[in-house]
Amino acid sequence: MSSALAALDPARLRRARSSVAACFFLNAVFYAGLVPRLPTVKADLELSSTALGAALAAVPLGALLAGLSSAALNRRFGSGRVASYGLALLGMTVWTVSVAPNWLGLAAAFLVVGALDAIIDVAQNAHGLRVQRLYGRSIINSLHGIWSIGAVTGGLLGSAAAGLGIPLTVHLGASAVVFGAVALVISRRMLPGPDEPEPVVEEVPQERPRRRAAVPALAVLGLLAGCGALIEDAGASWSALYLRTELGAGAATAGLGFVALSAAMTVGRLTGDRVVDRFGGRRVARAGGALAAAGLGLALALPSVPSTLAGFALAGLGVATLIPAVYHAADQLPGLPHGQGLMVINWLLRIGFLVSPLVIGVVADALSLRAALIGVVLAGIGALVLGRALPGRPPAGLRPAPGG
Repeated sequence: MSSALAALDPARLRRARSSVAACFFLNAVFYAGLVPRLPTVKADLELSSTALGAALAAVPLGALLAGLSSAALNRRFGSGRVASYGLALLGMTVWTVSVAPNWLGLAAAFLVVGALDAIIDVAQNAHGLRVQRLYGRSIINSLHGIWSIGAVTGGLLGSAAAGLGIPLTVHLGASAVVFGAVALVISRRMLPGPDEPEPVVEEVPQERPRRRAAVPALAVLGLLAGCGALIEDAGASWSALYLRTELGAGAATAGLGFVALSAAMTVGRLTGDRVVDRFGGRRVARAGGALAAAGLGLALALPSVPSTLAGFALAGLGVATLIPAVYHAADQLPGLPHGQGLMVINWLLRIGFLVSPLVIGVVADALSLRAALIGVVLAGIGALVLGRALPGRPPAGLRPAPGG
């Protein structure tokens, strides 16, 4: 056990864990609360669907533009402060959507939302992995599970506000004040000081080859993250359309594909840490890829509403620990400045989320949506093959912190 861990008050470590978990929750709540109100935004600004879609495209654009600055910000200010203060800013920026005077103002607000989200995402994962190192066991999957719970919570709050006819400025303003205050309070409970682990003395000639070796490793991890992005996006963007148009499901039933994937993914993340500790990230990710490929592959081979819902549920369960495992592996790559691997993977992951809907859409138009969803099966097989790049079981000497 490291001297830093031995000197740290276990109660302080538990507070840090609950605080970084709150960051994941808040990060999801802010934007998810806006999603059910997008029809109101469209109506208030009298936008066409094309104009709204173009404004929403500013979110991933902002993330790509700002994502590569996150590691430097974390080194300068510390990941805990970047995450918590960034969340307070995110709440205020989401509120500006409600007062945008025109399309340009709306797109500018979404651009900043995307930029802040990318910076916060890297910071909260960096801090979560820092807490995980001190615990001596996996906690990162449960943190991502809490993000999923936050997304559901935000969506429910937004839906309730829409149903009650609460003005958009009031709804988003209350969210910014209440949840922003929580973000500022938890900043005091995060781990203090820099994020870098205890320095290791190494020979300078070893650094350059290790840095070169990290580049292909990052490329493989980026492809692995892209497999996870494609599987997740298929459930979020295409499951309802597939069930509705290809299988003739009713409107209410069609939405259950996304629910099945999201619920299974949340369960997988909340329970995934113990599984990863027991079997190792590599075996769990590869088995998950096989499960996703087999589940949706069977659903496409034997198309029906029940088999498709089961297939998306198995895909969500299979992919649950994949992206957290990739984050962890990238954060541990030798030869890179601390936090750089995590930053690059987060950036590549966002490219994956940007490209995957386009790829599936093009194939669907050329062939059929059923044929396009074979891409999910291929992504599962990709996770099975590329999962070899992930670390195996933790060392036997790795043990939880006292009171953890």
